[in-house]
Amino acid sequence: MAKANKAAVEAMLFAAGEPVEYEKMAQVLEIDNEEVLSLIAVLQKEYSDRGSGLRILKLGECYQLCSAKEYIEPIRALLELKKNTPLSQAALEVLAIVAYNQPVTKAFIEQVRGVDCSGVLRSLSEKELIAEAGRLDLPGRPLLYGTTENFLRCFNLESLEQLPELPEKEQVHDGSENQITLNEAIESEKTEE
Repeated sequence: MAKANKAAVEAMLFAAGEPVEYEKMAQVLEIDNEEVLSLIAVLQKEYSDRGSGLRILKLGECYQLCSAKEYIEPIRALLELKKNTPLSQAALEVLAIVAYNQPVTKAFIEQVRGVDCSGVLRSLSEKELIAEAGRLDLPGRPLLYGTTENFLRCFNLESLEQLPELPEKEQVHDGSENQITLNEAIESEKTEE
């Protein structure tokens, strides 16, 4: 039965094509959550031991079957995929601001960077590294942005807790000698509305 359940877990991960909650797999197979986690660990070890081109990534409470990163070039060649262009310095800065302060508004990001970030936000959204995360309860109801599961996958993180610590997490530079906090930026946004 364990062998059949292991094969079923592998088949579900393959068929889903996106992250799957381990609890959902346990529910479908009518087995304990711990057993599903154990089966996933066995599959991960088997893939590693035999030098497989497949890996199972952990993304929070979910798991996803994907190709091993060392085989990206042959996969691209086979599928004739255009190589992704690296993120610009501006995109990396905006992504860092969102990742460390989320959810954030466009106005907050622009106050921190000191320049318009509309194009960069659009580009990061198209790459599915950030997404809308609701609206702020202020006049005009500005959009809030946060990172996505794709962000975690691209940066090989299980969760945002794995982000490296910033020297001063609560404060960020606004490009001048002044320091601002998220609360100050929200207050500033209220007065601009």
